[in-house]
Amino acid sequence: MTRASAGALLRWYAREARDLPWRRTRDPYRILVSEVMLQQTQVARVVPRYEAWVARWPTAEALAAAPLGDVLREWVGLGYNRRAVRLHEAARHVAAHGWPAPERLEELPGVGPYTAAAVGSFAFGRQVVALDVNAKRVFARAGALEPPPGQAAAFNQATMELGARVCTARRPRCGECPLSAGCPSRGAVAAPAPRARAARPRFEDTDRYVRGRIVAALAAGEPLPAAIAPERVDRAVAALERDGLVVRNGRMVELPGSSDPGAR
Repeated sequence: MTRASAGALLRWYAREARDLPWRRTRDPYRILVSEVMLQQTQVARVVPRYEAWVARWPTAEALAAAPLGDVLREWVGLGYNRRAVRLHEAARHVAAHGWPAPERLEELPGVGPYTAAAVGSFAFGRQVVALDVNAKRVFARAGALEPPPGQAAAFNQATMELGARVCTARRPRCGECPLSAGCPSRGAVAAPAPRARAARPRFEDTDRYVRGRIVAALAAGEPLPAAIAPERVDRAVAALERDGLVVRNGRMVELPGSSDPGAR
């Protein structure tokens, strides 16, 4: 990808970027919230949940002061509840110690290389490429390029946006792509042939499903799911307890440290 291609990409993004609430801020806390929520969750689902979250806990300090049970209750429906635990831990770290230097954001609980690069770029202006799955696909097809000086945040947003909406995995729209003129993959990307896969259990038959139903039930103040076999519930409760997502109080199970525990 040439410097001219990077310019074309940035001009395309200036015209086509979706108006997403986390793109209107440079607050590292709000950007971190959005990045954690967006992991394996579609943008359309995240927007209203993000807005409700930052309305309730507008700062890292506010989130840090919240009981973990309330945090888990607010997270229900976003999946992978451990993400909420790590986000809460990260907020507590920030409340106690402040934000790490932009190049050391991986010191925060649950923050890996991509999230550190994204928050560093979008919040602190760090000149670094943030490679989510969409950006990786764009670079694999069109070639990689360092962001233009001082424009890392826009460049990273642009590559992610392009991969999400135009340079898609199965049906890339090369005719709409600002990089198509110099892209070696133009017109050569076909949807991969379906591969034979080993039979997978239904989601409803997995431990992850049971764990999610338990957390959702406790968050709503309801009993543990009676429709699921007791041995599956017991196994899932034990795993949730190991992960710090529930606590036992005698024979009761409840969300940890909640101001309104849904214990059953």
